Order: sequence, then C-alpha cells, then structure tokens
Amino acid sequence: MSQAVETVHYQRLASELLPLANKFYKSQRSNMRVGRSEQVWIARQTQIIAACCLKPVEHGQWLTALLVASQHRQQGIASQLLQQLLRSCAGPVWLFCHPDLLAFYQRQGFQSSTQLPAALADRLRRYQQKQPLLALVWQPLGAAVD
Repeated sequence: MSQAVETVHYQRLASELLPLANKFYKSQRSNMRVGRSEQVWIARQTQIIAACCLKPVEHGQWLTALLVASQHRQQGIASQLLQQLLRSCAGPVWLFCHPDLLAFYQRQGFQSSTQLPAALADRLRRYQQKQPLLALVWQPLGAAVD
C-alpha cells in the first residue's frame, strides 16, 4: 500500500504568526530568529517545514535565514519556496551564501553581485572575516543586473 504524499503549501506568514517561524528555527536547533520588520515565507504541510526571511534594505530586499527541516531536504522545497517569494518581489533581492551553495542559488536565477547597498556591503565585510561568503543578487525580469 502506498503512502499518501502530503501537499506542501508555500506562503507569506502573517505578521501575527511570526513567532511560529522562531519556533520552527528553534526546533531545528538553529540560531536564526525573525525580526518584526521582516517578511517571513514558509513551506508547510501540517507544520512549517521550511522558512526564510526578506529584510528591507535600500532599493530592495535581503534574503536571510533559509532553512529546510532536515527530514525534508533534497525534495525541491527550498527551490519552490524561493520561487514563490521571488514572484512577489518588484526589486532586487540580495543574499550571502557559502561557495558550496553557489550552484543552487544560480539555478534559482541569482547572479554574483559587486554592487551592494552600503549596509549590506559593510555586513558582508564583517561576515567574511569569519567565513567565506559570496554576495548574490536576483533581479526581476527586465531589470538591469550589475
């Protein structure tokens, strides 16, 4: 007898439900936390199985805290979640990633970025003192990429 596959729903989390994202991150033993000014996007079945945040920055958004529950990885959930949230973005979305994740983000339409908003450029310099990170950007169709 085959087991039914539960449908995954992708959506922006309502602001009053943001504590659920923090509960998810904590359940995954992650230090990630959600701020009040952030948009949180989730993938859920009965419970949240993946989440990420969009933080407003000058001229666009900064993508942070993408995490898929360990038992749901390698199923395309992160890709679907990213594609859903990117469809809602009118401007650029930047992120920092470890070099090992570059190919994944390139498949989602991100490209290397040399031009960052000042706040992100400063943050990237600080982060790179402790770990190798690359700056990437996604632009809506028809927008110029640096």
